[in-house]
Parts: sequence; structure tokens; C-alpha cells
Amino acid sequence: LKNLGNKNKINTSLIGMGYYDTFTPTVILRNILENPSWYTAYTPYQPEISQGRLEALINFQTLVCDLTGMEIANSSLLDEASAAAEAMTLAYRMDKNNRTVFLIDEDIHPQIISILKTRAKPMNISLEIGKLSKLKPNNSFGAIISYPSSTGNIKDISSVIKTLHENNIIVTVTSDLLALTLIKPPGELGADIVIGSSQRFGVPLGFGGPHAAFFATKNEYQRMIPGRIVGTSVDRDGRPSYRLALQTREQHIRREKATSNICTAQVLLAVI
Repeated sequence: LKNLGNKNKINTSLIGMGYYDTFTPTVILRNILENPSWYTAYTPYQPEISQGRLEALINFQTLVCDLTGMEIANSSLLDEASAAAEAMTLAYRMDKNNRTVFLIDEDIHPQIISILKTRAKPMNISLEIGKLSKLKPNNSFGAIISYPSSTGNIKDISSVIKTLHENNIIVTVTSDLLALTLIKPPGELGADIVIGSSQRFGVPLGFGGPHAAFFATKNEYQRMIPGRIVGTSVDRDGRPSYRLALQTREQHIRREKATSNICTAQVLLAVI
């Protein structure tokens, strides 16, 4: 093991490509990440005893909506690449013209392209990769753009999105939540779906994962969103309460008719 370990090269991460070193406050490390009350918690099937966790997740959803400029967000997915695959399949389900081509901006993280290829193959979706401004939208149902791009470019993508919308193409933007504290949110640029990783907000690198992804979109797609959405309600005494909303998308409810069969949430990391 020592000989193997000595082969490791410790390099400085500059551009990151979706993974960034962070500082996690000790109070969060000790009381959440290292606390079995939080780290062993799974799906909150019983909302009456999960109010604190549900409140933390609705805060996560609200944060994502505020930064992306979108109307609705779920309470996390597995990672950025699988969230991109879920966005592609959502666009595919929403297309009424049986189109089969998905356009990919060439300047997005390679791990995202890799997972898109894996998910597209059994669904007979054709992927076209290149500069989106040069790709022809013929027979395309969806497209994905990186903003900022994988190499760090920040371009005004509103004109590209407008052109894609003129061809009735659903546009996904993969983005960086921390960058969105400074730059114009994708929702204001016309994006239909915004996905990405929340790892930069204090989740340790953890040798590449796990990391909580976010998935935000328009209200009109709310029944097609994969994963879980926490909503507010009132209990029988009229007091505000939280519960899982629209659970029919889940595979444990709908089985093969579920919106997605790979809708793993990262509850612990979303809370962090």
C-alpha cells in the first residue's frame, strides 16, 4: 500500500473542473457530518418526525432557486453529471415531436459528457458535441451549455438560448452556484433547466465524492423533475409544517412508471 501511495502526485488544483477544495466550519463538521442523527438519516418517509431535516432541505431548495433564477428546485441529486443526464431525459420526455438528437456544448466538464453518453445509449438518443453556435438544431429536442464553461469562460449565452428556443429546444445550463453569487443567473438568460454541484459550499472533496447536485427548472416541468421536493403545508392544528411533495415521481411509489429510477438524493451533503 505504501509503494502504491508513493506513486500519487499531489498537484495544486487551479481550474477545478467541478471539484474545489473548501473550508467546512468545525461546528458543521462536528454537529452534522460527524453526527449519526444526520449522517444515518435516509428518506424522510415520516414527515412528522423529520421536520428539522425537511426545513434544512427547503432552505437548500430556496438557496438554489435564488441563485439560479429558476422557479422550483429539488432537494438534491447524486452528482452534477447524473443531474445533467436527468435534464436530458426530462427534455426527451417533454418533446412532442419524437426528436432524438441532444446538443452538447464542447466546453463542459468531461465527466458530464461521459455520463450523458452512458445514459443516451439505451434510449437511442444521438449526441452532437461541438460549439453550440455551429451545431445545427435539426431534429434536436434539447441542448446543454456550461456557464461558466469548463475552461472558465463566462459568455453571454442568451442569444444562443434564444436561437435554440426558436427551434423549440429545451435548454439546460450547467453552472456553478458560487459563481452565480456574482454573475447573471441562467434563469434570467432564458434557461429551462439549471443543474450543477453544490460541493463548493463547504462539502469536503472526499476523494471525488459524494457531492450533492442541484436541479432547478420552471414550474411547468414540476411533475417531471426527478428526485424529491420538500414543500410547506399545515398540520391539523393549523400550524406550518413540512412534507415531501409530489412523491409520485419516486420509484418506490411508481416503480417503472417513475420519473426516474436513479433519483438518489444527497440529503446529508445538501444540509451541509
